Amino acid sequence: MMICLSRVAIFLPRTDSLMLPVSACLALLVANPAQARGTGEGETRIAECIRQVAGGKPWLEKTLWGLRDQEAGWLGAEVGNTNGSQDLGPLQVNSGWVKRISALVGRPQADVRSWLVHDPCFNAGAARWIFLSALLITGDFWKAVGVYHSPTAWRQRRYALSVARHMQRRFGQDIFAVPAIPVSAGTGTAGATGASQPLSPVVRVHGFGSVQTPSS
Repeated sequence: MMICLSRVAIFLPRTDSLMLPVSACLALLVANPAQARGTGEGETRIAECIRQVAGGKPWLEKTLWGLRDQEAGWLGAEVGNTNGSQDLGPLQVNSGWVKRISALVGRPQADVRSWLVHDPCFNAGAARWIFLSALLITGDFWKAVGVYHSPTAWRQRRYALSVARHMQRRFGQDIFAVPAIPVSAGTGTAGATGASQPLSPVVRVHGFGSVQTPSS
């Protein structure tokens, strides 16, 4: 059965920089062996959905992969938590978001929950919305990564560090390397000699813009 949604920004705050183009007929999928945990076809579909929802933004695609590797979910996943909630699908979107997403897309909560569990693109799109909404509110990349996991500050810091490690494992240790910035002539000794001055170690340029690194 195909459920066609007319909204073009299902999950995102209505700002041009964060709009997700969704022309959208979303399939209400049922689980099958190809979608089971760890199957090649299921993983291929998840990867394609992450690429699609990133919308051509490498920094966002890498971030979503960091969340995916951290969460380690799969199509059909419904993982229980001690607080009674469940983490759903490949990026383990918490069931606490179902009501709000239901209101955003104008569909019943039962449909939204099923899509989060079984539809990899809907799941990745929801993860994108949660992260970018937090980024819009906090203005801090790693804080937004932490918010994806928890409202508690110390849990956010621990989670952000773990996600950063996953990103390094997937994309290389230098993903967070600080590039040297040339100092223009006439601005001091460095400029006169043509040397480069590194950025502060507190701020890293990830190809994501300047963001605060997670504190330990």
